[in-house]
Order: sequence, then C-alpha cells, then structure tokens
Amino acid sequence: MKLVLSLVQMNCRDGMVEANLAHATEAVREAAGRGSDIVLLPELWASGYDLEHAAQHAAPLGEGAFARSAELASRFRVWLAGSLLERGQDGSYYNTAAIWDSSGALRGVYRKIHLFRPMSEDKYLAAGDRMSLVESPWGPLAIAICYELRFPEMFRQYAVAGAGLTLVPAQWPRVRVSHWQILLRARAIEDQMFIAGCNRVGAQGEALFGGRSAVIGPWGEVLTEGGEEEEVLTAEVDLDQVERARRKLPILLDRRPELYGPLA
Repeated sequence: MKLVLSLVQMNCRDGMVEANLAHATEAVREAAGRGSDIVLLPELWASGYDLEHAAQHAAPLGEGAFARSAELASRFRVWLAGSLLERGQDGSYYNTAAIWDSSGALRGVYRKIHLFRPMSEDKYLAAGDRMSLVESPWGPLAIAICYELRFPEMFRQYAVAGAGLTLVPAQWPRVRVSHWQILLRARAIEDQMFIAGCNRVGAQGEALFGGRSAVIGPWGEVLTEGGEEEEVLTAEVDLDQVERARRKLPILLDRRPELYGPLA
C-alpha cells in the first residue's frame, strides 16, 4: 500500500501565529498539489517555542490553531499532522500533536510524554501520560515529538503494536543535527518502519534550528532529506516494505521481553 507524504520544513516564528498560519497554508497548498495524502508540520509550528506566553497561544482541542488546522486538512483534502500548544481542561498547557483526516475530522491526539528541559518545557508545560496509535486508511500511524527520538522504547512499542509509520514533528537544534539524522535512521532500522521527521529551520534568540527533515525507510534508506532552508519535501512511501522487512529479518518475533527486566 502506497501513500504520498510531504514534510513542511518551515521557520516557526515565535509568537507570530497568523504569519505562521499563512505560511503553513501556502505550504500545505503546495503539498496537496503534489498529490500528498499526509502532510506533516513541525513541532509547535503555529507559535514557536514562545512558552512564556503559552496562555496567549494555547487553545482547547477544536479551537484556535487546532480549528484552523482542521480547516486546512478539509480545504486541501489531506491528512494533516503537527504539534500545537493545547490548553487542557485542567488548565495545564501541553505540547500536543494532532492528526486530522481529509474531511477535517480529528483522528488522533498525542500529548508529549518526555518534556525537554533545556527548552524549559518542564517549567511551562505538563507531560502527557499515554502513547497512542491512529487508525488510518494505511494502517496504524504512530507519533512522537522531537526529543522523543532519544527514547527507543516508544518506537519499539509502536512497532510491536503494528505501526509501519511514525510521524515526528520537531524543533531540533542545528548544533545537534547529526544526532537527529542518526536517530531517525536508527529508529527506522531497529523497528523496521518508516520514520518521517519534520524539523523547523530559522532561529529563536541564539538557538539555531537545523532542518534536515527526512523520510527514512525500514532498511534505513533515505527517501528524501532537506537542507537548512524552508522547503516542502515529498516522498512516496510503500508500506508493504515494512511487512517484507519484518518477514526477512524477524526482529520483532525474536524478542525476549520476559528477560528484559532488572539485571541481576
């Protein structure tokens, strides 16, 4: 089963929600014109990492940037994903990835579990408490956010649950962009799945962001990779390759989870 996937590598300008929405709209338009089935935006693409002003930018699901995203998905007839600031019913703020289908219906929500302390996420945001899979016409879709590439346990659980594609919206710094590139490939190879990582570019204060958004196949092959400038990247993903890779090299069948407890 094949699908066309596009990554919107954009500069997420801090606090400039309307400008970011306008830019994203044109990028999603371009991706739809390429026949994309799924379009992935970066982490916190609407607000940037303007966490000090989360109260101004965050909205409940179905409102604010979440509602505008649903409109984009419906308008351009694509499945759309990316992360935004959510105001929870408890008044807390979350870094929340959402997925809408081509009718604009909300199909999945994931609140970032592992908060990134160097960007003060733990100071301003609450952590999610569960992983989730999203049912789609292409099978189960998984999602993780940026820093979570460093937690292979998540991706292994997704693979065991049947996911063949994990979407990773990110704001990964240029200074560690080599880690980004290696970890995208590592997660794809060890879990024999497609990994789509959409990173931002540009700067926030002195922090520079590295781009290099990419789609990686289950054997670690690079289907597409960006540079350090704004661009829309598109790749065709053949999800049948996941089953073939897992059948040829049965890593998941050879696991011994009963032995993976504490060491003696």
